[in-house]
Amino acid sequence: MGSMNKIDALDGGSFDAYIAKPTQSSAPGLVLMQYICGVNKVMRDIADDFAAQGYLVACPDLFWRQEPNIQLNDDPANPNPEHFKRALELNDGFDDEAAVNDLTATLNFLRSHDACSGTVGNLGYCLGGRTAYLMAARTDTDCSVGYYGVNIQGYLDEADNIAKPLMLHLAGDDEFC
Repeated sequence: MGSMNKIDALDGGSFDAYIAKPTQSSAPGLVLMQYICGVNKVMRDIADDFAAQGYLVACPDLFWRQEPNIQLNDDPANPNPEHFKRALELNDGFDDEAAVNDLTATLNFLRSHDACSGTVGNLGYCLGGRTAYLMAARTDTDCSVGYYGVNIQGYLDEADNIAKPLMLHLAGDDEFC
């Protein structure tokens, strides 16, 4: 089980990130990027699972600039319509540029962590799938994986900047992709 830690933002201030550590002392790092429900139980469980597989995981709060520590729809089997509505509002106010800066700070945090081997990739879902693409295009992350990333089409002109492996999974029948 992980714990919340503070990471210094590149432009001032700080934000929380859920850090899940593996049992070994030198592990690859993984920046785990949230979907629109924040760093909720679903994301923390995913982080813990990757840590159990040998990764040092950081799941940063990407909504901290709007509303820190948001945790919506903790129980996916019983989704709350009001939570989904709030998640869409947060998504509408999301700043991709600020998020990439915060994710870069998270990448740097992991690379300098005593338990990290120095290799760090990133993985994201939905909103995090888009930021996985942006991290591949704008940073020196070692690899990027995105699942059902939304609104990537607005950034396709940055594809030539991608120098390290990127894998995107897009659902053909997903109304949001």
